[in-house]
Amino acid sequence: MAERSQGIHQTILIIAVTVAAVIGSVFGGLSAILMTGAIKTSDIFSRFSDGENAAVLDKNIIELIEEESATISVVDQVAPSVVSVVIKLPRRALLESGIGYDYFDYRFVEEKPLSEEEQNELVEVGGGTGFFMSADGYIVTNRHVVSDAGATYTIVTNDGAELPATVVATDAFLDIAVLDISGDGYPVATLGDSDRIRIGQTVIAIGNTLSEYRNTVTKGVVSGINRRVLAGDDFGTDEVIERAIQTDAAINPGNSGGPLINLLGEVIGINTAVSFEGQSIGFALPINDVKKIVDDIEQYGRIVRPWLGVRYIPVTEEIAQSEGLPFDFGVYLVGGDTETEPAIVPGSPAEAAGLQANDIILSVNGTDLTEDHSLGAMVSTFEPGQVVLLKVARGEQVFSLNVTLAEFINTIE
Repeated sequence: MAERSQGIHQTILIIAVTVAAVIGSVFGGLSAILMTGAIKTSDIFSRFSDGENAAVLDKNIIELIEEESATISVVDQVAPSVVSVVIKLPRRALLESGIGYDYFDYRFVEEKPLSEEEQNELVEVGGGTGFFMSADGYIVTNRHVVSDAGATYTIVTNDGAELPATVVATDAFLDIAVLDISGDGYPVATLGDSDRIRIGQTVIAIGNTLSEYRNTVTKGVVSGINRRVLAGDDFGTDEVIERAIQTDAAINPGNSGGPLINLLGEVIGINTAVSFEGQSIGFALPINDVKKIVDDIEQYGRIVRPWLGVRYIPVTEEIAQSEGLPFDFGVYLVGGDTETEPAIVPGSPAEAAGLQANDIILSVNGTDLTEDHSLGAMVSTFEPGQVVLLKVARGEQVFSLNVTLAEFINTIE
């Protein structure tokens, strides 16, 4: 069964490049060394056998028991709201993809020709994780978990019920999707405040590890905050994660879309990416960036996103030197490698306001664009129809420009 989880759907993003962080990997989980006989338990307790040292030992034991009890309590509280997302494809799709073998029973198709009925049979090829955002069946997960339009998605609840799911919305800017299942009265996860996260605080991840071990619990700490990382999957899709939470809680393929929770039982992040270049580093989307999605679905039935319509690279000292730019902050408006990736998107608010390729946007409403204040994060705080004031550098000229944001229409959905 473990082999199946390594199939064509690796539902975790892999960090390819980082800006402002050196990153590693959490694939494979954590390991431990048992030092049997190296240190005798009696030797440890003999150091704390009397007086003041005994009080220190008692205090440490009490703190350890309290933390362990808190962890168990939090898992008991949150686990019912966590679900597994199972991905299934017809065998026909696997054959057409060029994999060339019978994914269901691991036999080469050349050895056993499949009937029409067998080719149409749905086969589990991977999975992810999600959690209930409403009692009437809305579930939050990662967009890359449900990115295959030809797949069928099934939700497995904490009590083992299997229900068909429909993808009702995907976010074009965040790696977030919302699913819907029938029924009501589902346990809803409590959302915390990711702006109050502190480095070193204890966090717990719950997920469908390796698409095989459902409701797996791992524990660690917040290793960093406000990371900006570029992640990609096995199919060449890149994803920029703004303001990511870095953690050493073990996150593996299949954990994508699952909650990262604090010791109060609040979801503070959505587990999204790992790096295979090192050890014990994963990344989660901050929950405050997701709350608006929850509100939009409940209010409008869709995700409402403001749109500027530019392609850019963040300006750093290195970029400024290599491109000969007069500023070492802001964003530099440049196109992609093809003509279909212009710096200014045709028909966009940016084009209507007069922004041009090679402009540098220095600030939004007076806030300089820096590593801690990215353009994407700044724009996402506004609503479609709002006017924002941009400070722009064009050559040696610096000027202000008003831009009326529009609602982004996701043509993929």
